[in-house]
Amino acid sequence: MQQAQIDRLRAAVIPAQQLFIGGRPAPAISEARLDVVSPIDGQVLTSIADGDAADVDVAVRRARQAFEQGSWSRAAPAQRKKVLLRFADLIEQHALEIAVLGVRDNGTEIGMAYKAEPLSATGTIRYYAEAIDKVYGEIAPTSGDVLGLVHREPLGVVGVIVPWNFPLMIGAWKIGPALAAGNSVVVKPPELASLTLLRLAELAAEAGLPDGVLNVVTGRGSSAGEALALHMDVDVLAFTGSGAVGRRLLECSARSNLKRVHLELGGKSPNIVFADAPDIRHAAKVSASGIFRNSGQVCVAGSRLLVQSSIYDRFMAELLDSTAKLRVGDPLELTSDIGAISSKAQLRKNLDAVAHAEAQGATRLVGGEQIRVESGGNFMAPAILTEVTPTMQVWREEVFGPVLAVTRFEGEEDAIALANATPYGLASAVWTASLSMAHRMVRAIKAGVVHVNAYGGADITVPLGGFKQSGFGREKSLHALDAYTDLKTAWIAL
Repeated sequence: MQQAQIDRLRAAVIPAQQLFIGGRPAPAISEARLDVVSPIDGQVLTSIADGDAADVDVAVRRARQAFEQGSWSRAAPAQRKKVLLRFADLIEQHALEIAVLGVRDNGTEIGMAYKAEPLSATGTIRYYAEAIDKVYGEIAPTSGDVLGLVHREPLGVVGVIVPWNFPLMIGAWKIGPALAAGNSVVVKPPELASLTLLRLAELAAEAGLPDGVLNVVTGRGSSAGEALALHMDVDVLAFTGSGAVGRRLLECSARSNLKRVHLELGGKSPNIVFADAPDIRHAAKVSASGIFRNSGQVCVAGSRLLVQSSIYDRFMAELLDSTAKLRVGDPLELTSDIGAISSKAQLRKNLDAVAHAEAQGATRLVGGEQIRVESGGNFMAPAILTEVTPTMQVWREEVFGPVLAVTRFEGEEDAIALANATPYGLASAVWTASLSMAHRMVRAIKAGVVHVNAYGGADITVPLGGFKQSGFGREKSLHALDAYTDLKTAWIAL
């Protein structure tokens, strides 16, 4: 990846985008459109179709037809594997093009976007392609005059709604296992970042995925998203996003056909540094990256930092040094460590969160202001807030921006109480040289993921999902297949 290649792709004109239904582009029935505004400079990049309930209905009907026709749903797993591997190869071949397209759309720094979006999606699709012909049914331990079989079958039509921070990575976590299992899929991308998922659908068709098996309906959450959630012929809905929307989707399920709903609703993850952390400088560097990369727009971001009192001053000095070295800049420049905030509305939310924390008594140690105003884009200096208490809003509620809330703790019990003092339970981290301490903290922290002497890096082989109000269901790993398959018992008298 070279800067000249990125600059060439940055200059490419992006044509007006359509929906992708039944294996080909299609306009919205209403012909309505939404402008795509780049967070890098505030300029209109292109436009997308503003799909609504009528378009969702067409997409779901095409998905159902494809499922019932059976060229995908009843194909041998080994055949689905071949198509998905070709699909993954095409994503990899177009990785830089897709990464630049995504950065222009949502502002993630290119170094992170390249790995976390197309390359991650490539790995995810390959993982489920390779796994699906190795997933067996079961034979029950019955008496000799009965044969009990347990079959695993695809559910049917899967609705997928993904967020704007990593639409391709998170989309692949859902699309990969759903397709591998034999389902048809209808994706509703985020209004703020639809371009890469539209490109993904084109590549799937090129790879040989049958028409109607993967469909993309762009549009607003209040129209296209809700229509997908209410549709009577959608069997399961997989969503990543806010808690408020997650609650709304559960209501939609109850109001419609009681479709299964899997929710990943973000977090307020604690990053706990004990005095015996093996390398204080490394822990500080990783902690800074764990909250500030992608401008803090990461569901598992380590947004709450707990530092043991005996090393607090030393650790904070290292943290400030690491933060100062992070360059906020044009996300399409390789020298930038942090890119743009996704939208002006999100930037305002971030700035307001810092102001509100100060009003509640927190101390702003550094950052927290809008920068690079002259660019026309949405950029913010990473904010570190100290003297934060568990009663403060910034400690309990997700900001989804480059805002770090810091407090100190005395001992293990204090750390556990502070770590769990939030409605969320998605991710966490513990830094300690004590194996016993690490195991005790893994058990005590109420979170779906506990990193030890690391923050991030968990790959596709292990599940991701939350406790408490971070949602339910699991993405990634073989466990994700459970969301997109059903068990059928055959009880056969011999």
